[in-house]
Amino acid sequence: MERKFIIIGMNDNREPFFPPEVLSHIRQGKVFSGGIRHKNIVKDLLPEQAEWISITVPLDNVFACYEKVFTETEETIIVFASGDPLFFGFANTVKRKLPDAKIRLYPTFNSLQTLAHRLVMPYDDMRTVSLTGRPWQEFDRALIERVPKIGILTDREHTPATIAERMLAYGYTYYIMYIGEHLGNPEKERIRRMTPEEATQSTFEHPNNLILDTESFCHFTETDTTSERPRLSRPFGIPDEQFAHLDGRDRMITKSPIRLLTLQTLELNRRRVFWDIGFCTGSVSIEARLQFPHLTVVAFEIRPEGKELMDINTRRFGAPGITAVIGDFLQTEISSYPRPDAIFIGGHGGHLKEILAKAKEVLQPGGCIVFNSVSEESKAAFSEGVENLEMMLHPSLCIALNDYNPIEIMKATLS
Repeated sequence: MERKFIIIGMNDNREPFFPPEVLSHIRQGKVFSGGIRHKNIVKDLLPEQAEWISITVPLDNVFACYEKVFTETEETIIVFASGDPLFFGFANTVKRKLPDAKIRLYPTFNSLQTLAHRLVMPYDDMRTVSLTGRPWQEFDRALIERVPKIGILTDREHTPATIAERMLAYGYTYYIMYIGEHLGNPEKERIRRMTPEEATQSTFEHPNNLILDTESFCHFTETDTTSERPRLSRPFGIPDEQFAHLDGRDRMITKSPIRLLTLQTLELNRRRVFWDIGFCTGSVSIEARLQFPHLTVVAFEIRPEGKELMDINTRRFGAPGITAVIGDFLQTEISSYPRPDAIFIGGHGGHLKEILAKAKEVLQPGGCIVFNSVSEESKAAFSEGVENLEMMLHPSLCIALNDYNPIEIMKATLS
């Protein structure tokens, strides 16, 4: 049984233009599919007896309808989709769910291309991020990496206003926002330029998208002598004194040189998910997030004060996206968090072996656990715990910093 699709890209124009070849497919078609918005636009072009399958969630129901068509009639299904269906679009969904499907594609400009065209803005240097039904991870990464131009696909939760709020919360104020609403609809299309502060006070009609641009910010503020120019660099090793500390105790932190050596030992450049157990000020998590923005970071701390410290410090250093979990790690249900391939144990409260055992249960094959020992007792506990768990203990690195006690950076891996 062959599964055949013709997927036609379109914009929001209520009088769409389709080339003759596409119009011929529509006239000869029997089974059509698309969103409700697409149906309202193309309904007058459809044959009189056309069958329509609406694309709504859950998508499994939609694909069950497709399977019924293919099984009973073997008809080609003609799908109307937004813009370029291969650009975060429905053609990707078809390819993922039905890898053997035969697809003929007729794309048009995607919405971010259309917005750039309206602005006469080159977009070959633009990083694209989709927040349509997706978490903040890739958007946060683009901010941390100080990407100068970011194109963003939105949804009803990730609106221009909530995006601007997130930018301001973490200090990313040096972008100008270009927001396009109802692009392609002659009656409703609107494009606005504003600062993130202005966007938080505005409302936007759906569908919309936006482009963030730092070059525009420079031009926008040329005559404003009070505005700061963009700070596009990020520190490599944050000075310890810049962190907010637990009860003002500036020794309760993994010192900057030790942090960087710890991150190197964890090999975070090739890891995907990092857990920081006993985060205290959040210094290790924040340094990891800033140096390796691709990482998913989950941080655990038993002290309730840790939540406020993490909030303060992540905003101070522009490190969004760290999941902070407060409570005793040994009593915390951890199965809902992404499984780590790198774990740092920064605090153990005398339960190092138990924490090691629980951490090993979720550690991915080939993953590692790193621990900074400050005493012979803790060194022995880590070594014994690793041996009991049949993990591989690597040669450790001993370092002394100023008048502090020597630190031994220890590492174990799971084969």
